[in-house]
Amino acid sequence: MPLHSHPPLSVFSRLRTRIATATLCASLVFAATQSQAQDSDAPAPKVSIAAAYTEEITDEAVFIGRGEAIDKVDIIARVNGFLDEKLVDNGVPVEEGQLLFRIEPDLYEATLVARRADLDRAQATLELRTVELARKEELLKREAVPVSERDIARANELVAEAEVKSAKAAIQQAELDLSYTEIHAPFAGRIGRVAISEGDVVGPNSGPLVNLVRDAPIYVTFSLNEKQLITVLEQLNQTADTLVESGKSPDVFLTLSNGTELEEAGTIVFIDNRIDPLTGAIALRAEFQNTEGLIVDGGFLQVRIQALEPVTRVLVPQAALQRDQRGDFVLVVTDKQLVEQRYIQTGDSYDNAIIVLDGLREGESVIVEGLQRVRPGVAVDAVTASYGD
Repeated sequence: MPLHSHPPLSVFSRLRTRIATATLCASLVFAATQSQAQDSDAPAPKVSIAAAYTEEITDEAVFIGRGEAIDKVDIIARVNGFLDEKLVDNGVPVEEGQLLFRIEPDLYEATLVARRADLDRAQATLELRTVELARKEELLKREAVPVSERDIARANELVAEAEVKSAKAAIQQAELDLSYTEIHAPFAGRIGRVAISEGDVVGPNSGPLVNLVRDAPIYVTFSLNEKQLITVLEQLNQTADTLVESGKSPDVFLTLSNGTELEEAGTIVFIDNRIDPLTGAIALRAEFQNTEGLIVDGGFLQVRIQALEPVTRVLVPQAALQRDQRGDFVLVVTDKQLVEQRYIQTGDSYDNAIIVLDGLREGESVIVEGLQRVRPGVAVDAVTASYGD
C-alpha cells in the first residue's frame, strides 16, 4: 500500500464550485450594498404637482336625437287638370299663402258660370211658384178651387225653394273647385324637389306635387330608457309633469354630426306618457328656434340636457390621470413628500381637467409631470406646476 492517498478528482471539483459560488454571493451583496448607498446619497427626483380643486359644474346627460319638423306636408292637387304654371323652384323657402302652382282654370270658370245660371233659373221658378201659391190661396178663400190645388201649389213652392238651395250649394262647390286651381303654401317653410312639370296632368290621385317642411322652429326628438329617465329626473329634482312646465324645463343643447356645438338652447316641450314595451324607452321632445337653419328634419344629433343647478365637483388636470388593470389612479404627494398611489372614481372631462367623483379631496397634490421617474413610497422633490385657470 502507498504511504499517501489522494482524494478523488470529483471532490476537488465540488470544492472549487463552492468557493466560486461563495465568491459570487459576496460580490452581489457588496454590489447591492453599494447601490443602496448610492441611492441613499442620490437626490430625490423632481416632479411637478398640482392641487385638486373644486368648481361649480352644471351636470348634463347626453343622448342621441333626431330633428323633426313641427309641420310638414305633401302638397297634392285637389282638382284634375293641366298644370298651367309652376311658380316655385326646387328647395327654396316660401312664405305662408305664397302661390306655388296654377292649374288651368278654364273648365272650372265655365262650370261656375253654369252653376250661377242654374241659380238664376231656380230663383225664377221659385218666384213663379210663390205667385201661384198666393193665387190659389186667394181662390180658396172664395171657394173657387178645392183645397188640394192650394196644397199642390204649396208643395211646388217648397220644391222650388229646395232647388234654389241646391243651386247655391253647386255654386259654392264650383267656386271651391276654381279656387283649388291655385295652390298656395299652407305655412312658411322650405319646399323640396318639385316632382312635376308644366303641362303635366295633375289631380288628387297623381301623387304629391312637392313636399313642404317648416324648419323654424323645429323639434328634436330623443329617447331615454327607464333607468336614464329616472336618473335624469333625480339629478334635476323634477317629475315628468314639472319637467315641461314653463320656467322649470332644463336647457337642452345640441351637437351636430360634424361636431359643431350650437349655442342656441332648446326647452323640453313633451314627454310621452308611457314607456314603449318593445324598446323599453320613452320619447322626449325639445323645441329649438333653429334661427341658423342647421337643424334638419330627419337629421341625427347629440342631445345634452343640463341640470338646473350647478354642483360642486373635485377636479384634477388630465395629465395626472393614469390607468392600470384595477382602474384609474393618480400619484399623490403627501405632506412628507412621499408618493402614494390613489385609485379614484372619475366622471366626465371638463376643459383640460377630469372630474373626480370619489377618492380625492380638494387641496391634495397630484403629480402631473415626472410620473415616469417615481414609484409609490419614494420621496420626491415637488414643485407646483402651472396649468390653465
